[in-house]
Amino acid sequence: MTNRELRSRQKAALETPTCFSPEATRDLAGALNALLADVFALYLKTKNFHWHVSGPHFRDYHLLLDEQGAQIFATTDELAERVRKVGGVTLRSIGHIARLQRILDNDADYVDPQDMLAELRDDNNALAARMREAHSLCDERGDVATASLLENYIDEAERRVWFLFEAGRRGNA
Repeated sequence: MTNRELRSRQKAALETPTCFSPEATRDLAGALNALLADVFALYLKTKNFHWHVSGPHFRDYHLLLDEQGAQIFATTDELAERVRKVGGVTLRSIGHIARLQRILDNDADYVDPQDMLAELRDDNNALAARMREAHSLCDERGDVATASLLENYIDEAERRVWFLFEAGRRGNA
């Protein structure tokens, strides 16, 4: 068996039966994989800040970021499974995530806690906006199941934005 035949056979083994056209599958899987890469990037950044937060509000911020990280991570499996259900293939590696992610990493040795909260607030806000874009695509392609899932994730992201904004406020500002 040639390499080409083997690759064709392997690809056929992953073709999930779906009611979506090949174009819709391509578009939906592409949008969801990009979202999934962003979710993994945001999860790791949230955990990074959780592990490295310091200062007088350490306990509150540490617990908040741990809770938010768990919530973000909980979305990964359902998003990846939606990619498979619509007939696509999903992320396979950290490298794949790095190629698709739009949430920027933060590898700084030290980040001020207020800057952590602001950065995560902005990242969650951007994620919610990208989820809305994916939701519009789902509407166009008739993918009501993914659209419904995204509605809940948008609400969760907006709640994280709200909490990060309020936790990061100084005084009565």
